[in-house]
Amino acid sequence: MTSIVLHQEEIEGFREKIFDFWHHNRRSFPWRETTDRYAVMVSEIMLQQTQAERVVDKFRVWMDRFPDTDALATASLRDVLLFWSGLGYNSRGQRLQISAQLIMERFGGVVPALPEQLITLPGIGEYTCRSIPAFADNFDVAAVDTNIRRIIIHEFALPQDTSKAAIQAAAEQLLPQGQSREWHNALMDYGSLALTSRRTGIRPLTRQSKFQGSKRWYRGRLIKELVQSDVLFLEEIEEKYSSCPWDLHAIIDDLKREGLVEEEGERLLKIRGK
Repeated sequence: MTSIVLHQEEIEGFREKIFDFWHHNRRSFPWRETTDRYAVMVSEIMLQQTQAERVVDKFRVWMDRFPDTDALATASLRDVLLFWSGLGYNSRGQRLQISAQLIMERFGGVVPALPEQLITLPGIGEYTCRSIPAFADNFDVAAVDTNIRRIIIHEFALPQDTSKAAIQAAAEQLLPQGQSREWHNALMDYGSLALTSRRTGIRPLTRQSKFQGSKRWYRGRLIKELVQSDVLFLEEIEEKYSSCPWDLHAIIDDLKREGLVEEEGERLLKIRGK
């Protein structure tokens, strides 16, 4: 790893710049009004690859229906997918429910506070295992997502191929102790409002492929129809999606393998456990 050496005056100047911007431009979201770790976990999973403005209403409705870990863990998968609909990547909703079930089993229903515990849960990676305790508990840990990576690369004139480990090390140097929650919120707003990818030209490490007509699009359509119906005949699915350029049965097999759907009898398909 190429080490990034930041001088104290650089660090102080950067912190002052970010907090000054945030003081005048901070955004308001419902998940910023709570320190409940479960609510923060829900918001962080919803915000993965989804714009914050699109999440607001979904988050509120979700929290009304599944206000705590137990409510989510014991719900039907159909209900989970129904309330997740519109956020994309249905497997995220499924994994969030599995995480809730594991939290009930392993942690007595209380979302764990430490990154090393959180990362053992499905759907929670290197960023989210840090962001949850940062936002919920003001835990002194640096969380690096696409926005924060872009900010660090741009502000400190780093090569775009700077390693994840080096960016993480820089983020840890920049973190003001005791202000993790405010710091990460400030960085998020600066990256979203001022230092956008369009303005900087800094590309994310992974880019989403075209959605319309993609495998993901067909997966989402099938799940949405199954959530709204008791069962669907495979012949009906085959006829409706006869123009699908992908192997439709392979897509269905993937959904079955992931535990999202199951067959009833030989030619009927439904949401698992419905």
